[in-house]
Amino acid sequence: MSVELTVTHRMLWWQTVTDDDMPEHWRVSADVWDLDVCAEEHRHVADVQLAVADLNCDRNLLDSLEPGEWALEFIGETVVDLADGTLVPDLDERISDGPPRMVIVCSFELARPWRGHGLAGPLLASALERFSNNARLAVCRISPADLLSRNPDRMSAELTCLRLGTLLERIGFFYWNGVYVVDLKNQDLIDASLGPLERWGPYSDENS
Repeated sequence: MSVELTVTHRMLWWQTVTDDDMPEHWRVSADVWDLDVCAEEHRHVADVQLAVADLNCDRNLLDSLEPGEWALEFIGETVVDLADGTLVPDLDERISDGPPRMVIVCSFELARPWRGHGLAGPLLASALERFSNNARLAVCRISPADLLSRNPDRMSAELTCLRLGTLLERIGFFYWNGVYVVDLKNQDLIDASLGPLERWGPYSDENS
């Protein structure tokens, strides 16, 4: 219960808030700062790397991508109407109204000592919930090709993809045209971030 989230925005020193820098790059770090409850070598819990893109015709996501950002390009071409920069109509109908912005989950990693305790889903959900007031949806692409470096073979990478997909669906994502999508107002996403409170919160013994 002592894990804290630190949300930081990364940009070049010479850029201003009015610069057309798309997408914005954000990092959410989960850490335990109170060393009385956690050894220093286990202080870092998780990292989430995010990109936030506007959804309008004036700031085209694809025009701003750097070479090699294949995952972001795939997501952009899948969920964005390239003619006007907004969500494609079929997806737009499934997402609640809100600020015309999209959060892209670029990477998520749970530190090894913290694995196996059911924290991945709640921490990712909690990180995304921090953006629910200034974005409509979050998207994530999972590909075996991106996981080959962390798995011994293609089959293992595909199994990892299936497990990650199940994790995302558990916190409110749905699979849509090759990407996972979640409405940031989805109650399942909000509830997922509260799961550990039911297990380890101050009143968990009384409720059990």
